[in-house]
Amino acid sequence: MHCSSPKMVCETKIVADEHDAIQGTKKDSIIVSSSQMWTSSRPAPNPLEEKDVRKDTVLIREFERTDHVEVRRIFYEGIMERIPNTAFRGILQQSQTQFLYALLTLMCFVVTKSLALTCCAPFLLMGARYFYSHKVIHNYLACALHTDMADIEEYYMKPTGSCFWVAVLEGQVVGIVAAQGREDDNTVELRRMSVDSRFRGKGIAKLLGRRVLEFAMHNNYAAVVLGTTAVKMAAHKLYESLGFRRTGGSEDYMLPGMSRSPQERLFFQIRYQRYRLQLREE
Repeated sequence: MHCSSPKMVCETKIVADEHDAIQGTKKDSIIVSSSQMWTSSRPAPNPLEEKDVRKDTVLIREFERTDHVEVRRIFYEGIMERIPNTAFRGILQQSQTQFLYALLTLMCFVVTKSLALTCCAPFLLMGARYFYSHKVIHNYLACALHTDMADIEEYYMKPTGSCFWVAVLEGQVVGIVAAQGREDDNTVELRRMSVDSRFRGKGIAKLLGRRVLEFAMHNNYAAVVLGTTAVKMAAHKLYESLGFRRTGGSEDYMLPGMSRSPQERLFFQIRYQRYRLQLREE
């Protein structure tokens, strides 16, 4: 199985509003109270509130070796969520596939003359979609977990112009994001963004995204780019809220690990979309 550099960004749930940019370089950590993500002006807490505020503090810092297990867990769980989303929700965005499945169901009735079997056909088709979504995404995970996610230090921490951060809440790693510099076009790619499902809705994904933007500006990159196969609109709204604009995509994207067999082509389709945030003109 050939594993090229994967380009799937895990989708995130985000409902936080805009907040002021947080300054910092690659070697800095960012500490922000999650309550500050909801408003730009908040009265200073009194001493009785300070303990509760500390519990909501989100720390964005660089990846450390001891984070490896939790980082892989968050990445794995986030990608595994894609199986039902791609199999069931994804078909709502694929009108040609809907038409094809309707045609196959009609052909089933014409050939078998069985109403019962025809009624079962849509369920069999969706079952096949789930099976191949599970198969393809597991192959993709195998590629990712044996390439960059197997050695984060080598892929992201050592190369100049790249970095990997974690979000820490109450001493626990709850989110991840990476930046990978591309010298050929002077851009940095936002990659591997994911937030633990138990901590979504707190604005952590937006904070991680802003950290990548600040890193790109500090290192004088011209733009930040990303590619996503996210099905849920929440991820796309997140990117747009950060200032990204859609620049293109593909309706029949090939994930690393796919075989492109006729069965896969029939039961697994995924939309890939590209985004770009221009920081300065070249």
